[in-house]
Amino acid sequence: MLEGPGAARPYHHGNLRAALIATAVDQARAGGADAVVLRDAARRTGVSHNAAYRHFADRDDLLAEVSERAMAELEQRMRDRLADLPDDDRGEPASARLRAVGREYVHFALAEPGLFATAFACARPKDGAPGQGPYGVLSTMLDELVTTGVLPAERRPGADVTCWAAVHGLAVLCLQGPLRDLSEREREEQLDGLLERLSRGL
Repeated sequence: MLEGPGAARPYHHGNLRAALIATAVDQARAGGADAVVLRDAARRTGVSHNAAYRHFADRDDLLAEVSERAMAELEQRMRDRLADLPDDDRGEPASARLRAVGREYVHFALAEPGLFATAFACARPKDGAPGQGPYGVLSTMLDELVTTGVLPAERRPGADVTCWAAVHGLAVLCLQGPLRDLSEREREEQLDGLLERLSRGL
């Protein structure tokens, strides 16, 4: 259940750091990165701000953790979408799988605008962890295109940025740009067109 920014999350025992992060995730979900405030997270968790500062150096330290959690949730949504594909789609050209993760990326942004914005507020790349994060999911899909012969290997470099920029840009345009007043049907039509043109381009 979504808690409002003023809701309390009583803390009795256990891992205070985890409880503070969970509260801050609630803050981000409701109001984006600007809503993540360490002192308020402490108050809502039911502890003093001094106790919170024993686990986080400052607000930016807490925000970095929340950003990572938001990014992880986006990644999981993309992976779940792949897992939900019908068996006949699993054997189709990898472009169908690429379109599926692109669609889920935009759907996550529209369903969780606060978390989506927070994911990129201070996202820290995970060096040495290939295949992780939303970018890792995208990279895996593009590698599948090469493996299955859909995408020539010489055109693989840079395709990650092209695809990510396209779906991220559409998401932002729908959230806070000139496409924000489109109906759900119109947004889906724009998304369908974008994914089809990306697929053809690759």
